[in-house]
Amino acid sequence: MGRIALVTCRPGPEVAEDRDLPGLVRALGAAGAEAVAVAWDEEGVEWGSFDLAVIRSTWDYSWRAAEFVAWAERCGRATRLANPADVVRWNADKRYLGELGAAGVPVVETRYVAAGEPVELPEEGEFVVKPTSGAGARLAARYTPEEHEVAVRHIRRMHAEGFTAMVQPYVRSVDTAGERALQFFGGSLLHASRKGAVLAPGTPYDARKTAHPGLTPWTPTEDELTVAERALGAVPGAPELLYARVDLVDGDDGRPRVMELELVEPDLFLSLHPESVPRVVDAILKAAAAG
Repeated sequence: MGRIALVTCRPGPEVAEDRDLPGLVRALGAAGAEAVAVAWDEEGVEWGSFDLAVIRSTWDYSWRAAEFVAWAERCGRATRLANPADVVRWNADKRYLGELGAAGVPVVETRYVAAGEPVELPEEGEFVVKPTSGAGARLAARYTPEEHEVAVRHIRRMHAEGFTAMVQPYVRSVDTAGERALQFFGGSLLHASRKGAVLAPGTPYDARKTAHPGLTPWTPTEDELTVAERALGAVPGAPELLYARVDLVDGDDGRPRVMELELVEPDLFLSLHPESVPRVVDAILKAAAAG
């Protein structure tokens, strides 16, 4: 059945617990595979001894992005890595949203502010500032036009830490319709979930946020499926993806738009969807055998 690494990270104050990982290790073991959870930065790991390395919960990567991408490239040369290193490199920087938009995928309008560039913020309506490399709403905040000075300090802080900033209009529908996460595994829809708003007014950008508040199962609409499939089809090079999560919100026109396309380490929410575990195990075993 093969030897499989489920790649995670070391515990820490800014790292959430991966509740899916122990059960996935057990399920793969019950199916006959030798599966182990391994931190991506653990010293002395012989990645070539695995038939497949599946990135699962490397949730510290976003503030160590260059180091993580370099690891992915090394690991991908030693064994089969899912998702592949070129996908990791592309998706680790949220400037990919601009590429998706240029390809005709409906996305949340986004402006990027690199270090040294002038900071232009919306004069009307709430807006969001966050880094192009981020996860779990880390270093993200919601502002009103009256809070420009605070937002500028926020952006300067990100620049000082080596991040490019993103500025987006606050999508008002999130407060009522929430955000939907469509999970794909092994090339087809696995399940979908809905969560509430993450960014509350007045919450400091450096405060710890609940990444997935009010998470519930969701049945995606045809429009949501269409937009998600368009986003996946626009990934450069049409790579083979073992897993993907497409996060969608409704624009002012009521139509779904891509908020994020998660191809590096998306939470699969298997604790919410235990019926999906056998399909995930089967797809991982097939990927290991194909390597």
